[in-house]
Amino acid sequence: MIIKEHSVGTELAMSNAIVEEEIDFSCDPYIGLEFDTADDALKCYTSYANRTGFKVRIGQLYRSRTDGSVSSRRFVCSKEGHQLSSRTGCPAFIRVQINGSGKWVIDHFHKDHNHNLEINGENCSPTLQQKGATVINSLTEFPRRPRKKLLEEANEESSCPFGIIDFKRLRKEELEGQSRTEPFVGQEFSSPNEAYQFYHTYAAHLGFGVRIGQLFRSKNDGLITSRRFVCSKEGFQHPSRVGCGAYLRIKRQPSGKWIVDRLRKDHNHDLNSEKEGRTKSLPASNILTEEVDTGLVNGDLFRIDNYPVPRGGRQNHIRSEWYGILLEYFQSRQAEDTGFFYAVEVDNGNCMSIFWADGRSRYSCSQFGDVLVVDTSYRKTVSLVPFATFVGVNHHKQPVLLGCALIADESEESFTWLFQTWHRAMSGRLPLTVIADQDIAVQRAIAKVFPVTHHRFSLWQIKAKEQENMGLMGNDFTKDYEKCVYQSRTVEEFDATWNVLLNKYGLEDNAWLKEMYEKRASWVPLYLKGKFFAGIPMNESLDSFFGALLNAQTPLMEFIPRYERGLERRREEERKEDFNTTNFQPILQTKEPVEEQCRRLYSLAVFKVFQKELLQCFSYLGFKIFEEGSLSRYLVRRCGNDTEKHVVTFNASNLSISCSCQMFEYEGVLCRHVLRVFQILQLREVPSHYLLHRWTRNAEDGVFPDIESRSSSHELKNLMLWSLRETASKYIDAGATSIEKYKLAYEILREGGRKLCWHR
Repeated sequence: MIIKEHSVGTELAMSNAIVEEEIDFSCDPYIGLEFDTADDALKCYTSYANRTGFKVRIGQLYRSRTDGSVSSRRFVCSKEGHQLSSRTGCPAFIRVQINGSGKWVIDHFHKDHNHNLEINGENCSPTLQQKGATVINSLTEFPRRPRKKLLEEANEESSCPFGIIDFKRLRKEELEGQSRTEPFVGQEFSSPNEAYQFYHTYAAHLGFGVRIGQLFRSKNDGLITSRRFVCSKEGFQHPSRVGCGAYLRIKRQPSGKWIVDRLRKDHNHDLNSEKEGRTKSLPASNILTEEVDTGLVNGDLFRIDNYPVPRGGRQNHIRSEWYGILLEYFQSRQAEDTGFFYAVEVDNGNCMSIFWADGRSRYSCSQFGDVLVVDTSYRKTVSLVPFATFVGVNHHKQPVLLGCALIADESEESFTWLFQTWHRAMSGRLPLTVIADQDIAVQRAIAKVFPVTHHRFSLWQIKAKEQENMGLMGNDFTKDYEKCVYQSRTVEEFDATWNVLLNKYGLEDNAWLKEMYEKRASWVPLYLKGKFFAGIPMNESLDSFFGALLNAQTPLMEFIPRYERGLERRREEERKEDFNTTNFQPILQTKEPVEEQCRRLYSLAVFKVFQKELLQCFSYLGFKIFEEGSLSRYLVRRCGNDTEKHVVTFNASNLSISCSCQMFEYEGVLCRHVLRVFQILQLREVPSHYLLHRWTRNAEDGVFPDIESRSSSHELKNLMLWSLRETASKYIDAGATSIEKYKLAYEILREGGRKLCWHR
């Protein structure tokens, strides 16, 4: 039987279908069957499903560990899994794997279903059917219609008012049929779909691949206002990517049209028109499905941004089936962990954002909640899961989890609720600093909930904005810009250099530069170095807490197991570092008493930082340049380098000391310049107020030498409360391992109760 097969996953009505080349998909699948592409394998399995009486969904994909390319795919029965009530956990599927010759081969085939099969009529017609679409006989011939007319009809039938890329509407023949006109600024499209189709065809002709890049939303209503389509070699996430700067950005107009407002054509790599023309001739729906890793083939329409914004309402990026499964999981965790906390935002009777934190995370916050990183990097890509993490830095300089969330939308209301909930879950702990996105909604929410906290912008967003805007300004501007931002030593120098930069390139009215200057205290290193960030580098982002285990494309049924696996992996790393700190002593490199003091007190990771500064201080010279009463100043410079110098101020009355490099203020460890002055003054120990408890070996042991420095009695009480809870939890676990240990633990508890005058 010869089937006139149609592009997989299209949204256009079947009456508008275009007949593709004739391929024989009449045979049943079997292990060893070869295909030219994964798309052909999907068509074969879909044809088999139509004849047999079931529907198909695209299942998991697997990527190569070396270059990130897709190495195998699963196509499953639509009743696989249990996410919806209509699904029965059907095990039927095929898996295809790419071999050395570039062919796709079926290496797994499970034929049996656990439900009744329903064959629709005698002719076993395909069921690529959406609402309003008619079922077409698989042998019916369709007259070819002009492609231009088809595109016009498609655009009239269904536009994308919210800037949502509807993957189902992208068709192979539409892409191939478009004119290969060069893109230009001012070019107009009726929808993001049309713009993507055009750029994809242009890219295939020139010889490069295309990925969907950042999108930008309105600050007022959350609607998508602009989209970027980038070269597939943009960024550095995979070895195959080289940081290419080529992209096209479209912006929505008041008329509803979309115009190209920014365009960069130059690539930093070779183009291969023959290869790209061949590989990118796949339907765009399939190209994007590799990014998305899910979707229905001949069942219900799947769409990213599945929830359009109701007039006057709020968007919700969390799919409805997530709530039931997560809440059931939270309740089971709460039964095991009395410190487990979760909350759900409710808006007009609808479930919105979700927040949760286990007892261990809440205790960690009492120790390491002074620096908070809100990781919303899911926004970098087209995401299925708006998963965000709250992360701190522990005494081993490792990331420590302080809470998780699914964010329904990116409105001010959503982020305000999220930060308020985190604040409540952490017993009112206020962070000193927060690293989070620079969106106005996030800025306002932080200012409202954490009014005295310093907000530092996420590096990935800063870099994305710089790449987008500076690409149009040339290499000379980029060099001058980076020199101004990263080499200015004083506020006066930065301001003067910034003004020279604007005047030199005629950018006094540039909106992006105006905004960045107004917010300079949140991203320019000069302004940040006096704030405590636990040493998180300014030119690096904190690694994702869950790494590749959990990301914006994680399927629902894998989310909880991966979450638990990732969390346990991080905590096991912390336990190993605890063991190493307790059982191993680093080798002393000098005879300085301060080195022995800090080896005894600091964790291994922090001692290495201190030891490096101590060794470096021997390469510096110090000169007293001022003295009045107990106050003195020293100029400390590197031997043989007059440009590298800092001023250290020392007050003998209270042993306070500060350096113009501000390393202690930023990282909480004394710098080489201060240590050099200690040697000049013959100070044999570091004053206790410069040994932060959070960096010590016993940071989690419930001993607080700097209790008096706590800002309030409320904060101190919460700290003691969580410390006792954590210790009691370990005590209970140890005491419940045997009857003998239980009796001993109970007696010790009763004796302790008598000493505390605690009566039952």
